Amino acid sequence: MSATLLAPPTPQVPFTRMDCADPALLEELMGAVREVAAHGAFTLGHHVEAFERELADYCECDFAVGVSSGTEALALALRALGIGNPTHPGNPAHPDEVIVPANSFIATAEAVTAVGATPVPVDVDPDSHLITAEHVAAALTPRTRCVIPVHLYGATVDLHPILALAREAGVEVIEDACQAHGARYRGERVGTLGALGCFSFYPAKNLGAWGDGGAVVTSRPELADRVRLLRAHGERPRYHHRVVGSTARLDALQAAVLRRKLVRLDGWNEERRRLGARLRERLTGAHHHLAGAGTDPVTGTDAVAGPDPVTGTDAIAGPDPVHLPFAGADHVYHLF
Repeated sequence: MSATLLAPPTPQVPFTRMDCADPALLEELMGAVREVAAHGAFTLGHHVEAFERELADYCECDFAVGVSSGTEALALALRALGIGNPTHPGNPAHPDEVIVPANSFIATAEAVTAVGATPVPVDVDPDSHLITAEHVAAALTPRTRCVIPVHLYGATVDLHPILALAREAGVEVIEDACQAHGARYRGERVGTLGALGCFSFYPAKNLGAWGDGGAVVTSRPELADRVRLLRAHGERPRYHHRVVGSTARLDALQAAVLRRKLVRLDGWNEERRRLGARLRERLTGAHHHLAGAGTDPVTGTDAVAGPDPVTGTDAIAGPDPVHLPFAGADHVYHLF
């Protein structure tokens, strides 16, 4: 009888590395959670305010407002600009249009529909996979109120031409920086060049919380104040409600975790770049197929399939353009 020789299993590179893989970091973050629990202050409060100051400093802007998710960040940013009709979400007859890239996570278009405006998906550059001023210009109409460029996988959109076009057309720009924590565009932190910038702290991000979380950044005080008002029932002062808002506050537990991780973000990003450069060097000349929709923001390598941090199953980030899997597709213009 002959023995069957089995090839050794192919090493798997995880799609993301969760905090439990670093015992020292895990212990520090557990200490942050214990600190919040010991004081019993779970909603807004010291840790949220401190994180907002630290994030604004990191982004080199004047204000940061912690919210419950990146999706809420986008929706609140739109509402702060007076875009949409939140009492009738998904109304196809509503005149406000918002230009979004077709190549993005669903939340970009979803937030537009949630506030009662109409997402207008446009194609992207075939090389960068990002929206360009040329694509925006072709989609502008008298009903356009806003453009949401998405810094996808950390690759930054060429913003200056889009900002110039938007100024000329009289429309606002909201940056979706939910996948670009720490990235710069021509020396400036992304998220700070438009009227508002939006971040997600989903656990798989390079700045990830222990649950959902997000933030809106801006240097316009009236917009920061509006987002703060909208994230907490429009309440000011206590039990006096000025506008119809929502429950979209950043939890103190998440803020405490994020404060410990924010100080490490630049170092983590640099390590990703180093490892990405090494990976590209090793793959030079090799025959390989990398499944995915674009370039990883920090490493510069193509995005690959890997285990989803929530389900544990393999996943490919953004395999379809937003108008195809979109449940509100009747409220989306098709421009392809």
